[in-house]
Amino acid sequence: MDCSEIISRIKKKLPDFNPISISQNYSEEIYIRVDSRVFKDTCLVLHKILPSPVMMLFAIDERKKLNKFVITCVFMDVKKSQWVIVSMDIPQESPCFDSLAKSIHSATLFEREIWEMFGIEPRGNPDLRRLNLHDEAWPQGNYPLRKDFNGINGQVLGEYKFGRVDGEGVFEVPVGPVHAGIIGPGHFRFSVAGEPIINLELRLGFTHRGVEKLFEGKAYPDAIRLSECVSGDSSFAHSLAFTHALEKISGASISGQAVYLRGIFLELERMYNHANDIGGIAIDVGFSFSAAYASIIKEAILQLNEKLSGNRYLKKVNAIGWVLADIDDVKKQILLNSLKSLKQDFKELVKMLYSSVSFMDRVDATGVLRRKTAEDLGVIGLAGRASGVPMDLRKHFSRIYKEAKFKMAIQESGDVLARLRVRISEFEESCRLIEEFTGKLSKGEKTSVNPELKQGSALGYAEGWRGPVLYWLKTDSAGLIERCKIVDPSFHNWQALSYAVLGEIIPDFPLCNKSFDLSYSGNDL
Repeated sequence: MDCSEIISRIKKKLPDFNPISISQNYSEEIYIRVDSRVFKDTCLVLHKILPSPVMMLFAIDERKKLNKFVITCVFMDVKKSQWVIVSMDIPQESPCFDSLAKSIHSATLFEREIWEMFGIEPRGNPDLRRLNLHDEAWPQGNYPLRKDFNGINGQVLGEYKFGRVDGEGVFEVPVGPVHAGIIGPGHFRFSVAGEPIINLELRLGFTHRGVEKLFEGKAYPDAIRLSECVSGDSSFAHSLAFTHALEKISGASISGQAVYLRGIFLELERMYNHANDIGGIAIDVGFSFSAAYASIIKEAILQLNEKLSGNRYLKKVNAIGWVLADIDDVKKQILLNSLKSLKQDFKELVKMLYSSVSFMDRVDATGVLRRKTAEDLGVIGLAGRASGVPMDLRKHFSRIYKEAKFKMAIQESGDVLARLRVRISEFEESCRLIEEFTGKLSKGEKTSVNPELKQGSALGYAEGWRGPVLYWLKTDSAGLIERCKIVDPSFHNWQALSYAVLGEIIPDFPLCNKSFDLSYSGNDL
C-alpha cells in the first residue's frame, strides 16, 4: 500500500480528511501528520479498516525546539506488511487531547502512561489511575519523561483506588506484590462469591526503572546493551528490535548471513522459553516429573546458546548491521546435532503430557480467553494466536520466514490447553526453521559495518516469543537517542489475564497466569 492508497481508504470513511503531510520514509512505514481536531477520527478509521489494535501510542516532548508536544499512534497493516503511523502536535500551553479509549480499548493503558509520564491529559478517558508512578510514592505534578524534569518535588498524598465489587457474600482476596516464589512483583486483587472469581484487578509497576528515560542521550553501543536488559528472558528480541530501528535511521545494510543468524538466535530464544513455560504449566498442576524433564530441555538449549554465542541468554550478540556471534562449520554441526536430540526429548515430553488424564483435565477449558475479547483488548502474540487472532510478525514482515514457508501456530479455544498447544507447535516449527536457516549460512561472509550517526526516526520490531517487541527511536544530529518508546507484548496482554480467570477458582489462577507467562519487567518500564 502506498501513501495515496491509504489516504483514499481513509477518505471513504472521512470525506473531508485533509492531512497536513504524508510521507513514506521507509518502504514499510507510512507517516501521516494531521490536525489535532481529526486525530481521533483518523485513528478510529484506521483501527477499523486495517484492522489493527493500537500497537503504540506515545508522546514526544518538543517544547525546547518547537514549543509543542507530539502524540504518535502506530497501527499495523498485516495484509500489506506495513505500519501506519499517525501524529499530531499539541501546544505546550494546552497539554491535552481527545481520548481514544472508549472506542479503542487497546489505547487505554497507553493514554494512562502518557498522562502520568508527560502530564498530557487524554480528555474523556474514564480511568486515569497511574500505572508505574505509584501514588503512595510519587507526588502529583512530576512528569519524568518531560525534558525539563530534574527530580521529584512535592509531598506524597495519594492512594491507589481499586475497583470494588459489592454484594452479599462477595469478599476480596489480595495476593502480592510479594509472592512465595521467585516471580516478579505484581498485586492481584480477587473478588469472589463462594469459590468462583467474579473480578480480578491487577496492579503492576513495582519494578519500574525509568528505562525509556535511561535511553535518552545514549550512543548506540551503550543503548544496545541497555535494550538487552529491558526484559531478561527476551534479551535477543529486544536488542533485535532496537538494532532494526537504528539500521533504518543509519542506512546500514544487513547481509544475508546476518539475517539468517538473527533468525537462528531468535528461534533459540523462543525454544528455551517455551520449554520453560511448558514445565511451569506442568508444575502448577502438580506434574513434577514432566516439569523436571522440561527443565532439562531448557538447560540444554541454554548450554547450546553459550556454545554458539558465548552467552546463555544471547546477550552481546546483536550489532548494527551485523551479528557478533558467527556460526562456523564446527558450530553448525554442534547446532544440528543438538537439535536432533532436542526434538526427540521434546517429543517424549509432549507424549508424557498428552497421555496424562489428570493433566489434560486441568488444562482443558480452563482460563478461556474468547477471540472477541482478545481482539477488543488488543491481545497480541502467543496469547492472541491461542484465541484465534492470526497475527505473527514473522509471517507478515520477514523475507526469510516467507522463503522458509513459515507455518503460524494458531488455536481457537483460547484456554490453557490452546496456549500449551501453540507453544508445542512453535517449538517444533522453530526446530525446522533453524535447520533451514543453518543450511543457508555461507562460509566466510562477513561485513564490517560503521553506521552513520545522524538525525532521524524509525520503528524497529521483532516477533519475540511472547509476541511483537516494538522500538520507536528518534535520534539527534550526533546520533544520540532523543526518544525511545518501547512496547513489550506483556503491556498489551496483562489485562487479558483478568478476563481469562473469570468463573475459575483461585487455585487455578497460577495455572492461568503461567499459561500467559507475562513479563513484569517488560511491562514496568
